[in-house]
Amino acid sequence: MKFRVVCRKVYDYVRYDLKEIAFPSSLPDPPHMKKRRKLSWKERFLVLKEASRLYAASWVRDIGPELRPYDYKKKEQSEDKSNEEKAATKEREPSTLEDLAVAARGGMETLRPALQRVYMTRASAYRDALRSFIEGYQEGIQQVMEKKDNSKSQLGDDTPKKST
Repeated sequence: MKFRVVCRKVYDYVRYDLKEIAFPSSLPDPPHMKKRRKLSWKERFLVLKEASRLYAASWVRDIGPELRPYDYKKKEQSEDKSNEEKAATKEREPSTLEDLAVAARGGMETLRPALQRVYMTRASAYRDALRSFIEGYQEGIQQVMEKKDNSKSQLGDDTPKKST
């Protein structure tokens, strides 16, 4: 009787659990998800054609209004409002993040010097902080050593000397 139970459990383990461990099944979709219909070959071709056109156009630096007409309409409307804001931003110096964003738009040739500048400023700030820490630490050690010397000299003066 026990042998049958053991055999059945081993069989169930191999049949269900081991298969799930070796080849786990994906989680089912949530109930609110609706399955989409499969695209026909013509629709797949049109999607591939549009995606390749957009990919090829992305290699150009300035993506014109033919690819993003809605963005250009928004820009024209916001240019009138932002002229006053641009005058205010010209007065202040751009931040590091803005410098990096502008350099990233220019490509790798302009991004590399900007990143080097950022890393060099961080390295110099770190070096200066470390140098000031070391100087302060050395001053602290000197003060402690002076206190020890003073306490030893005071103890040496206070002790009576024996005369023989």
